[in-house]
Amino acid sequence: MAAAQPFNLRIALGLVGILLASLMSGVGERVTQTVLTDVIGHFGFSHDEGSWLTTLYSAAEVSMMLLAGWLAVTFSLRRFAIGACLTLALFSLLVPLADNFPLMAGLRIVQGLASGSILPLLMMSALRFLPWHSKLYGLSAYAMTATFGPYLSAPLAALYGDLGDWNLVFWETTPMCLIAAALVSWGLPQDPLKLERLKQFDWLGALLGVTGLCALVAGMTQGERLDWGNSPLIIALLGTGGLTFIAFLIHEWFHPVPLYKLQLLARRNFAFGILTLCTFMFLTLAAGTIPAAYLSEVQGYRPMQLFPVMLTMALPQLVLAPLVATLINRRSIDSRYVMATGLVLILISCLLGSQLTSDWNRDNFLLIEVLNTLGQPMVVVPLLMNATGALSPLEGPFATAMVNSLRALFTVVASTAYGSFIVQRDALHSTRLSEALGLQGNQPAGLIPLEAARDIATRLSEQAAVMSFADAYLAIIPFVVALLVLIMVLPERAYPPQPAPAPPPESSPAKSAQPPAAQTQAPAAS
Repeated sequence: MAAAQPFNLRIALGLVGILLASLMSGVGERVTQTVLTDVIGHFGFSHDEGSWLTTLYSAAEVSMMLLAGWLAVTFSLRRFAIGACLTLALFSLLVPLADNFPLMAGLRIVQGLASGSILPLLMMSALRFLPWHSKLYGLSAYAMTATFGPYLSAPLAALYGDLGDWNLVFWETTPMCLIAAALVSWGLPQDPLKLERLKQFDWLGALLGVTGLCALVAGMTQGERLDWGNSPLIIALLGTGGLTFIAFLIHEWFHPVPLYKLQLLARRNFAFGILTLCTFMFLTLAAGTIPAAYLSEVQGYRPMQLFPVMLTMALPQLVLAPLVATLINRRSIDSRYVMATGLVLILISCLLGSQLTSDWNRDNFLLIEVLNTLGQPMVVVPLLMNATGALSPLEGPFATAMVNSLRALFTVVASTAYGSFIVQRDALHSTRLSEALGLQGNQPAGLIPLEAARDIATRLSEQAAVMSFADAYLAIIPFVVALLVLIMVLPERAYPPQPAPAPPPESSPAKSAQPPAAQTQAPAAS
């Protein structure tokens, strides 16, 4: 391991570069998904082809998060970060120039690999370079990739829509990544190459892990479109992915230099961190996904009209995350109580959201957004302190691989579960409302004027959607309660980072050179 570097302005700017690239990689992907319909319409791709563009990107991103920590140590964090930033900048520039689906699919895969390389480096850098009294602020910066970046997608999509140039959806990443690469190049120290590590690389583990993660992501993202269990492809993807990932975990337990060091889970706080972070991905739906989906589908909001809702979530995180870090940086504050308070705020927001009606507009979501805005950093920042406080610097790359790849995987799981839940509840409510109104196939029975029939069908569809979104808020509540219970039983109290103990004072050369007999006789002689 490289010698510790004294923290200074250059290193601070290098860390800012990695943070900037991490935020842009997340924002760029969310914005692309927001305007995906416009993009595939411009190129003339089918809906099926468009869905595979998202799947290929997500699978590449998740699989690279498994490998990024090992690659950064082997080729040096500085070299690897610069390469990832430049690759993401270049391929973000090239994607809109693709003139056919295979070419765009290949570009999106490389884009996903570059994006998946960047985010794990933020945690590694914060743990390695920041002094003990600033580590929590570095972790709060990492927390913003989950609580700040994702909520900028709708505002940026609205801005690009008003400018009338969808190319900016991709090109926005290029200048920011170039700036990030320059900051990293100037700021971070250069470690030597460690190519001898290639002889110890866990090749079989990498093959099993990447195969399992890619198959799981593909199966989940395509499952709803292909009707899950009725599709042989989805059954094969999920079955192969699940079995392969289990084989990967078994293999990693016994490998001397694993990608996943599963023995870290024996530490209660780290195990708590992994479980909570994965579950937290479901809680983020209450903040941005459900309000945006309701306002778009039921109230017909365009992205620009969603601008205030998303900014209400995004901008305060720039202040709240560091404030939470400052709060828990005091030994008198038990971070478990801070997490529990944040979860209670999210729980209240879900209870309020479950009262959703078709009369709501974006102003009705204000209190829900405020509660989530306060609650999310109160959960994530203490969670990261608890999880990483149990680790030594040498274990950082192992923790990075587990935390980031599982976080990305469960982001897909949460999004997939939400989409399937909404579809199933919408169908259930439509059927029940139709039966209550004496309709057949959502159509009025008997001699009803055509316009009236259309109005009834529209209102029925609207009410079914409203009830489905209200149910989605209720469905999140068990996850919040489970985390509250988990906080009470699993983690031990974690204290803020402390300075390393000073080395014991060395005896002077003259004294150490004195014969033992003379040393023992000195007191008597005096």
